[in-house]
Amino acid sequence: MTKVIVAGAAGRMGRRICAMVQQQPGLELAAGFERPDSPEVGQDLGELAGLGKLGIKVLGDAEAALEQGEVVIDFTFHEATMKLARLAAGKGKAMVIGTTGLTTENLEDLRNLAADAFPCVQAPNMAVGVNVLFKVARKMAAVLGDNYDIEIVEAHHRMKKDAPSGTALKLGEMVAQGVGRDLDKVGVYARHGIIGERSDQEIGIQTIRAGDIVGEHTVYFAGAGERLELTHRAHNRDNFARGAALAAAWVVDKPKGLYTMFDVLGLEDF
Repeated sequence: MTKVIVAGAAGRMGRRICAMVQQQPGLELAAGFERPDSPEVGQDLGELAGLGKLGIKVLGDAEAALEQGEVVIDFTFHEATMKLARLAAGKGKAMVIGTTGLTTENLEDLRNLAADAFPCVQAPNMAVGVNVLFKVARKMAAVLGDNYDIEIVEAHHRMKKDAPSGTALKLGEMVAQGVGRDLDKVGVYARHGIIGERSDQEIGIQTIRAGDIVGEHTVYFAGAGERLELTHRAHNRDNFARGAALAAAWVVDKPKGLYTMFDVLGLEDF
């Protein structure tokens, strides 16, 4: 059995990851940790995750937690994630990273760390359906071409710290690839006032933050007289957590390097 450590284990996402790890064949929940000042430190991880008492206490020390298993799953915050990645690299522990808000520099650092020290799956969204959406959106963009305007709208709960979501940015990257554009040059992330006509090349990515929306993403392809829409709606966090558990089972025996969910799901050539 592969022993799994969960970062941010007492948070909303962390608890669901713990539950999905216990359901994934070949995995065993071994440890979870939080910030040292978290009120959940010392509580039973199983009880927090709705699994019943497991006898696994939430730790307040990441380094101590890493000694308990072979792969760590992290869906926390980009600064904390990078610190943990360096710690995991030093110990040669595999990682699964679903944290959003990672910068270009963060991703480059992570790629270098993984190449030298450990296998790591990093993706802005671990849900199987979303990763299929990424591929379908790119293919649709390639087929429809420049005759269709492309817009992406994403909606999340009011507590989400980064915008646009990592998933929306990845969707933007995929459709930009499909039409041969550079998202860094054509992405439009806000519109207000007298903005003039929309350019043919721009790809709009707009953000909604409200209530307890788990996550919704829609890609619009709007042409003359018709509109196509691709939408993914997350009803709860379990699909993200289930994908993370699947990635943990997959990555633990892989060579050093940085992987994506496309690798995990066999979608790289799709």
